Amino acid sequence: MESIINYFATIPSSHRSAILIGGIAFFWMAEYAVPLFNFKYNKIKHAGINIFFTLTTIVINFALAFILLKSAEWAVSNNFGILQLLPSMPLWAYTIVGLLLLDLIGAWFVHWTEHKVKWMWKFHLIHHSDTNVDTTSANRHHPGESVFRFIFTTAGIVIAGAPMWMVFMYQAISVLLSQFNHANIVIPKWLDNAISWVIVSPDMHKVHHHYVLPYTDSNYGNIFSIWDRLFGTYMTLDRDKIIYGIDTHMKPEENDRLGSLLKIPFEAYRKPVGE
Repeated sequence: MESIINYFATIPSSHRSAILIGGIAFFWMAEYAVPLFNFKYNKIKHAGINIFFTLTTIVINFALAFILLKSAEWAVSNNFGILQLLPSMPLWAYTIVGLLLLDLIGAWFVHWTEHKVKWMWKFHLIHHSDTNVDTTSANRHHPGESVFRFIFTTAGIVIAGAPMWMVFMYQAISVLLSQFNHANIVIPKWLDNAISWVIVSPDMHKVHHHYVLPYTDSNYGNIFSIWDRLFGTYMTLDRDKIIYGIDTHMKPEENDRLGSLLKIPFEAYRKPVGE
């Protein structure tokens, strides 16, 4: 366990990039081998739009990374945060508790908030507007959303009192699992169900991408599925009933053009129709 911690404490930027790129490449190939849906779309063009948003997220996170570093250093040096108040425990248990806290505050809570606050939703719906969800959709976030997600991540670090090695570990796991549960792949239903008791499985997350309420407002989890089960936001839907997108922006000229997607947050709010 200590060797893993030492690795993440000093993880090079090249390794973090390799995790992102390697994950996309792996699940991209898996989508050809075991696709869930046989989409009729230009996979390269679709990936181009989503990779643009991935790059803007990387640039924003890189530019603001020093804030994460200073926040983690401050919390640890001042014994601030939930982790600092816990009794002595094995290192593996301490790590799991820390990852759970980061996932709750820095991922689940901001995601839930984005669905409840109208101006935040207008940024977040760019992610939901994708009508051909695949592994490249994982980081389809408007630059504006990337900024306030960063703010919540920073808050999560301070509230949890997480050391930087734990933050890097969380981010690596988050990237890979997000690519996994967005990937257009099919795994045996029994296995997906079993996985969903611990982490967010592909079927579980794809319900969240169904184009109408109440399914859109469910399954907010990023890594751990416990939060949706605990807070009553867990829902299921048969695979063959899932339709991707968001009912307010189902036209291709709105959800499949970069210029249109960048402008959506600054347009008038459209209330979801729902079922």
